[in-house]
Amino acid sequence: MPLARLPLPLFAALALLLPAVPAAAGEPTPIKVGLFASLTGKEAAFGQATRKGVELAVEELNAAGGVLGRRFELVIEDNQSKAGESATIAKKLIARDKVVALIGEVASSRSLEAAPIAQQSRVPMISPSSTNPKVTEIGNYVFRVCFIDPFQGVGDAKFARQSLKLQRVALLTSVSSAYSVGLAKYFREHFTAAGGTVALEQKYSEGDKDFKAQLTAIKAAGVEGIFIPGYYTEAALICKQARELGLKLPLFGGDGWEAPQLLEIGGAAVEGTYYSTHYSSEDRSPAVQGFVERFKRRWNGDAPDAMAALGHDAVLVLADGIRRAGGTEGPKLRDALAATRDVSGATGKTTLDAQRNATKAAVVITVKQGRFAFVESVAP
Repeated sequence: MPLARLPLPLFAALALLLPAVPAAAGEPTPIKVGLFASLTGKEAAFGQATRKGVELAVEELNAAGGVLGRRFELVIEDNQSKAGESATIAKKLIARDKVVALIGEVASSRSLEAAPIAQQSRVPMISPSSTNPKVTEIGNYVFRVCFIDPFQGVGDAKFARQSLKLQRVALLTSVSSAYSVGLAKYFREHFTAAGGTVALEQKYSEGDKDFKAQLTAIKAAGVEGIFIPGYYTEAALICKQARELGLKLPLFGGDGWEAPQLLEIGGAAVEGTYYSTHYSSEDRSPAVQGFVERFKRRWNGDAPDAMAALGHDAVLVLADGIRRAGGTEGPKLRDALAATRDVSGATGKTTLDAQRNATKAAVVITVKQGRFAFVESVAP
C-alpha cells in the first residue's frame, strides 16, 4: 500500500532533514524501489494495471528469496494523473525514501517530468510503457521496456495501408500530450511514405469532452478512416460522437487505448475499432499464458492488459540488473541495466539498445463482441 504522506511539497522540503529508517538488526537491507503511477484521476486504469503487474513481480521475487539475498520493498506514490506531480514525487522517493530505482510512468508527459530528477540524482528510472522517444533522451539513467513511437507509428501506418486498405485518413491529435503528438508525427510520415494521404488533422486537449466540431470537419473531408493517437477516455468519447454523427468508417489508435474503460465509456461505439499495443493475453506462448494464469490468481480473476505485463517486466529487468551489478549502487546498476540482454518476461525477451530502448513486436487488437481480440502481430 502507498505510504501515508504529507502534502508532497512539504515532503520535498523536509526530505533531506529526515533520516532513512534502518532495517531491523540482523536482517539484510531491503531493496527499496519507488513506483509512481496514475492510481487515481483520468488515467487511473493505466496506473492500477501497472501497479498490479509490478506487485505481482515483486511478490514472486520475494517468495523466491529476493535478489542477492535481499527482499524488495515497494514505495508506491499516486500522481493523480496530474501534470507536475511526478517530478515532486520523484524527488520525495529519492531523497526521503532512499529508493535505489524508480519505475514509472505510463504517460510519456509524466515520465518526462520525472526523468530529469532521476538523471540528476543518478538513480535509474525504468518506464514500463512510455513510448515517446524523448523519454530516454533525457539521460543515460533513463530506460524503458517497451517499443517506441517511431516503431509504433510505422506499425499503425502499415496496418492502415495494408490491412485496412485506407488511402485517405484524418488525424485527431491531443496537442497537450507528448505521446499523442509524437505518435501522430510518426504515423503521418510513414502513412504518406506508403502512398497514403493525410487529408486533414484536427486537434484537441486532454480533458476535452466535446469533439463534434472536429468530427464534423473530418466528415466533410471525405476520408476513409480516422487515426486517434490519444488515451482511452478521449478515444472512447470520440468514437461515440463519431458514430452519433454517422461516421461509420474505421477508427483506430495506439496503445493509449489499452484499458477496460475504453469499453465501459465507448460501449457499442467502439465495436470494430482497432489499436496497437505491446502484447495480447491471447498469445498462446507458455510464458504469456503462465503470466496470465498467475496474474488472474493473484488479482481475483482480472486478466492482465499490456500495462500490467510491462509493469511486471520492468521489475524483472531491474532485478536482472541488480543481480549482474552485484548490488544497487547507482552507477554500477546503471551500467548493468544498459547491458540488458534477453530478459524473458510477459511481453517477450527484453534487450535494450544503445539508447536504452527495447526492441519488441507490436500487436493489433480489435473490439469484437464487447471484448478485446487479437488481430495480428507487427514485427520490429
